[in-house]
Amino acid sequence: MEQTHKTISETKALSRMANLCARREYCVFDIETKLQRYNLENDIIKSIIAKLKNEKYIDELRFTRSFIRDKIRFNKWGKTKILYALRQKRVPENIVNEAFLDFTDNDLNDSLQELLEAKWNTIKGNSDYEKQTKLIRFGLSRGFDMANILQCIKKLK
Repeated sequence: MEQTHKTISETKALSRMANLCARREYCVFDIETKLQRYNLENDIIKSIIAKLKNEKYIDELRFTRSFIRDKIRFNKWGKTKILYALRQKRVPENIVNEAFLDFTDNDLNDSLQELLEAKWNTIKGNSDYEKQTKLIRFGLSRGFDMANILQCIKKLK
C-alpha cells in the first residue's frame, strides 16, 4: 500500500513543525524528512528550517546533548554506537564533538559493568573463554570500547 503525500502551505507546515519541536528535540535532518513528505520545494524547506532555527525551535547542539544523555541513561549505549546514530541523523561532527565534552568517560561507561554482569548470567557456553568472547561481542555491539570491556570482565572474575 502506497501512502499519498499531501501538499500543504508553507505557513501551515511551519506551524506544524514548530508545534512538533516545542514538544521534543529534533535535529535538522528529522525536520527535513518530515517536510519532504508534504511535497514542499527544497527552498521552502530550507526557509522553514531557517525560521525554526532563528526562533530556537531547532538547536542541533541542544538536540545532540539530549540524544547522548537519553541513549546513555535509557538505552545503555556506549560512545561508538551513539556516534554512529548521530551520523545517521547527519548531525555535524563539530557539534557532536562539542556535545561529548559535557560527558566524562565515567558517564559514558557507567552502565557497562552492570550490563556485563547481567549478560554473564544469561550467556550459555562450554567454557569461560567462550562466554567471555560472547560477552566481549555483546559489549562491542552496545558501542563500548575494548579496553573498558576487558577491564569490566576482569572485575567479574
